[in-house]
Amino acid sequence: MLKWVLVLVVALIVLTALAPWLSRYGLGRLPGDLTVRYKGRLYYLPFTSTILLSLALSLLARVL
Repeated sequence: MLKWVLVLVVALIVLTALAPWLSRYGLGRLPGDLTVRYKGRLYYLPFTSTILLSLALSLLARVL
């Protein structure tokens, strides 16, 4: 369980950093991905994209 939480946190950090690049390909606009403006700053919380990419990487790891 702890391993999955760690993977989700790392994926969330990576997706947040790559958000502008990934938005060109449709990631970040999925239902469940949140964009919050707070005190003039824009915060991006890609929950659905994180889960989707985590599942894709898990499937890739099992195949290889």
